[in-house]
Amino acid sequence: MNRSVTPAGRVGDECVSGGNALTGVAVAAVTAGYALVSQRIAATAVTAPLFFTACGVLIGPAGLGLFGLEHNAGPVLVLVETALALVLFTDAMSLRGRQLHQGRFLPVRLLAIGLPLTIAAGWLLAWPLLSGLTVWEMALIATVLAPTDAAVCRTAVSSQRVPPLVRGGLNAECGIGDGIVLPVFILLLAALPGAAEEDHVGIFWRSLVLSTALGVASGIAAGLLLRRASAAGWVSREGNQLLILATVLASFALARVVDGSGFIAVWAAGIVFAVLLRRGAPPKTSPDGSRDHGFAGSREFTENLAALLAATSFLVFGAVLLGPALEYLDWRTVTYALLSLTVVRMVPVALALAGSGLRLPTVAYVGWFGPRGLASLVLALLVVKEYGIGAALPGRVVAVTVGLSVLAHGVTSVLLSERYGAWYEKASRSGAELRERVADGVRTG
Repeated sequence: MNRSVTPAGRVGDECVSGGNALTGVAVAAVTAGYALVSQRIAATAVTAPLFFTACGVLIGPAGLGLFGLEHNAGPVLVLVETALALVLFTDAMSLRGRQLHQGRFLPVRLLAIGLPLTIAAGWLLAWPLLSGLTVWEMALIATVLAPTDAAVCRTAVSSQRVPPLVRGGLNAECGIGDGIVLPVFILLLAALPGAAEEDHVGIFWRSLVLSTALGVASGIAAGLLLRRASAAGWVSREGNQLLILATVLASFALARVVDGSGFIAVWAAGIVFAVLLRRGAPPKTSPDGSRDHGFAGSREFTENLAALLAATSFLVFGAVLLGPALEYLDWRTVTYALLSLTVVRMVPVALALAGSGLRLPTVAYVGWFGPRGLASLVLALLVVKEYGIGAALPGRVVAVTVGLSVLAHGVTSVLLSERYGAWYEKASRSGAELRERVADGVRTG
């Protein structure tokens, strides 16, 4: 890259370079530390998001000052955007196979009724507590805090003691909610005070229609090529992993070329890619003897990579959003965060599940475990990066809410999943007719 640099500029670059090096050392040390104790803390209340968030606060401006958004904005956004893109793609790939196989009524109710009510409730709550913001900013905060993230409380949505219907419903909500919220977020972001005067029809066209079309095209091309290459026995496990990463990159980059939404393109690509693989020919045995490369083999590595990047994103979150936000806490922000995680989540869930036949412990369990995580923090970072100091209050509100969620939902996931599982087992043994045991008319328990 050619540019003129003054002596002062060189000194600044050297300082920033040294700061980046220290940041890299700090991130590596935290990641290594978690890796070394990961098995030991797996069954405790210390989840990966909680560990990385706490360490992020420690190395950020509120702690050691090794990591800050003002000097590391580029790498920070690349990291978190990559993490969200991979999570969106893998979630989209899993929609039919793993998440909606049983109990479709639960995720449908949570997404079609609960999600819009949650956004509306969050918007109404902002009126008395976040005075000074515009209607659009209030709506943006409510939208950013609407999607849920299973990674924050993985035990609660994966414990085998929890009925499959509830596990599948919560996982589906977490996986699909991000894709539903993204178009709303894009339009609200364009309406914020200080946004450039643009044609909102053009934004809608590029971000929603054109980005979706480019994502679908990328998914179709990748899916068809993988099917044909797999049928011919040309694809190794490593080749599948590379192809899926290339598909994510291509769909995201194509949408950015036309000034659209890379996230929406990735989401669409993941759905189409998975559909084509499921409808393809039976898996072939490759020269190395492995099978099913067309789907499971392609997804495994990407899911692991997405989980790693997501964990590192919580480190970034603690450093650049939560740490600075803790220095400016006030009762309004804390109150909004607490109510967002309780009333704003649990009341819409109760209304969405009214008449479903699910027992009160199940409704309470589903209502409580609506953690905010990766999607919310990435969207908040995008708002802060785009509008700088003008988005300080929305950024703080999101940061405190996600931080409380990481703590509260992470700490309670093991305990409450055990207690709920014990209730379910006792109720099942009693012979009572439980809606929790029925998924689309099929006995599951």
